[in-house]
Amino acid sequence: MNDIKDLFDDLPEPFEPRPSEQEPLEPHPALQDIDALIALLDRWVARGWLRALDRALVVFLHREVNDGSPLLLLAAALASHQLGRGHVCLDLAQTLAAPNLALSLPPEGDDLSDPPPLPSQVLEGLELEYWCAALDHPLLIADGHDHQAGSTPLVRLTGLGSARLYLRRYWQYEQDIRARIAARLDDGSYDRNPASSNPASLAAALDTLFPTTVELDWQKAACALAARSPFAVITGGPGTGKTTTVVKLLALLQSQQLAQADRALRIRLAAPTGKAAARLNESIAGQVAGLALAGLSDEPEALRGVIPREVTTLHRLLGSRPDTRHFRHHAGNPLALDVLVIDEASMVDIEMMAAVLGALPPRARLILLGDKDQLASVEAGAVLGDLCQRAEGGHYHHATCQWLEQATGTVVPDQYQNTGGQPLDQAIAMLRVSHRFDAASGIGQLAQAVNRPPSSDHPPQEKKYAIREVFGPAANPRYADIARLPLADADDPTFERLVVDGHPAGFKHRGIGRQHRGNDLAPPTGYRHYLDVLHRQRPDKRALGEASFDEVKVRHDDWALAVLDAHNRFQLLCALRKGPWGVEGLNLRIGKALRRERLISASDRELERGWYIGRPVLVTRNDYGLGLMNGDIGITLALPHPEDPSRSVLRVAFPTANADKPIKWALPSRLQAVDTVFAMTVHKSQGSEFTHTALVLPDAPNPILTRELVYTGITRAKHWFTLVESGRGILDEAVTRQVVRVSGLGLS
Repeated sequence: MNDIKDLFDDLPEPFEPRPSEQEPLEPHPALQDIDALIALLDRWVARGWLRALDRALVVFLHREVNDGSPLLLLAAALASHQLGRGHVCLDLAQTLAAPNLALSLPPEGDDLSDPPPLPSQVLEGLELEYWCAALDHPLLIADGHDHQAGSTPLVRLTGLGSARLYLRRYWQYEQDIRARIAARLDDGSYDRNPASSNPASLAAALDTLFPTTVELDWQKAACALAARSPFAVITGGPGTGKTTTVVKLLALLQSQQLAQADRALRIRLAAPTGKAAARLNESIAGQVAGLALAGLSDEPEALRGVIPREVTTLHRLLGSRPDTRHFRHHAGNPLALDVLVIDEASMVDIEMMAAVLGALPPRARLILLGDKDQLASVEAGAVLGDLCQRAEGGHYHHATCQWLEQATGTVVPDQYQNTGGQPLDQAIAMLRVSHRFDAASGIGQLAQAVNRPPSSDHPPQEKKYAIREVFGPAANPRYADIARLPLADADDPTFERLVVDGHPAGFKHRGIGRQHRGNDLAPPTGYRHYLDVLHRQRPDKRALGEASFDEVKVRHDDWALAVLDAHNRFQLLCALRKGPWGVEGLNLRIGKALRRERLISASDRELERGWYIGRPVLVTRNDYGLGLMNGDIGITLALPHPEDPSRSVLRVAFPTANADKPIKWALPSRLQAVDTVFAMTVHKSQGSEFTHTALVLPDAPNPILTRELVYTGITRAKHWFTLVESGRGILDEAVTRQVVRVSGLGLS
């Protein structure tokens, strides 16, 4: 860095507001002086508006290149901060339009009293053109349009009236994902699949797997499109049959492969979390067992045997290396597979998706499954949402429509055709019919009303009215499977009745008389149910008598499975972690309510940070030593002491996907990253499904409350849903606010 000063002769002069008819604005000192900027960042960090990591980046950059302008360093801090909020980059124009949204403002529990200067005050009067000019620094920032740019820590992309600033690593992830998907969507890639060039060869197989229909069957169309392309996305809401579709797709691909070659395809199934993997594993096993394959193969059982049933997590698939971001499998050591299916793809962040695509062999097929309208990953990026921005409209061009008509025997409706369709559009299928939530399902109707995007045809007020119509009047609810529970105040005892017993009185007919597929449904329950199962079904020490060790283990495994299944009958979800209506406050409150009912026995100290029989826990960080993944849920149980059966020891039971070893038992002292999970955030619930789900909205507005969060919470419910409102008007505000993850992946 010799003669650094000479390199920066064209940097702009210190910021001065443009003249206007009003009194000129005095620029904030932080935009002119590095020390003032760092002092401001210190105040933001102390308040929780900015991360210490973001401030540390500014100090590092200033130390390495000491004449970077304050405006550049402020942009770097904000770009870094966006990663912690789920954004891939900083959009400078959006930041100037709404400066206060660039920080975590306010963090949970902050009442904004005596605040430091807000971003809106700091950036007042700043023009986009001037800010962009301040980012011209060849040692710190490269032009993202130059793919051979050096190794600067920051990358800028400008064009079409926008300017985005990235930390280099995340710009590289975006470029890699875009390039690798584009390579798979190249027209020549279709020739790798013999069936793709001849839709007639698929038609007979598809007719075997799907019943004949007059109108286009979107599941059948999804199979056809995915069989045609080395990259495919199948998206749809809950109950639209994503798993059913992919199982039939795998049967189709394997039958085509076995008809042409001696070996079956190497297919792997994966999901982002252990919980999602376990759910898919259970669903896949049932679907494969029930497939009618006689029309696909002369040896249907042999075909069934090569359709995979085992699902792993993406971390396990790629081979995580502890204490590092790197994986054992990468471009230099690719995965040994021909087809990879990723379920719950909405939860896959940009870094993980780049790692997956980098580890795929060039000729391997990738299939993504997920609901594009669910919450995106907690980490940076919303890859599935970006890829599916145009999924609603289809946008299939003439060649694709013609191909689908030959493969499925039905015509693509006009509204889904578009001569200007993009290559990515041709590889995306959206399932549009829910088989779980029909016209009589309040859960389905509520999810649909919440999820409807605002437009000129559907203004926010109409959306709020539609949601009220779904619930109906309090005295006569419109649907039997949903309940609205407004709380009079924070101490309303109705809340405790909900978490303990499910509050069936809040449902139409008290939850009695409902059926699902011809079977009677039990009324909604609370946490009493799983604790009753825990106590009533616990193996009796005396009854075990002289039973062998293996017999004792089987009995306790069966008991643990019954408790875990019963626990899945009810789950309370919330939006926040802190505060009385966040995870921390609710877990303690619910624990005390269960203790008053004598369902658990624990002191206040144990409820806050200890172990006790019946404690449900959520793994919050992958633990490769124990084989537990982020999202796994376990229940604390008492087992006979191995050396003295008259005594008991606490162990935590986690379900596994292994039929021969269905329970993983863990010592509480070995579990270093777990939370009590009477209350769970909606983000953590993704990939899960509960018989009765209750969603608690906080008593004050918060930026985290969005349409996607409410929709995701609702769709975790299988048969019963309760909306708990601790404040007035919060639902109306939440459903009109949409998550907008800033990235460039979805831009054409």
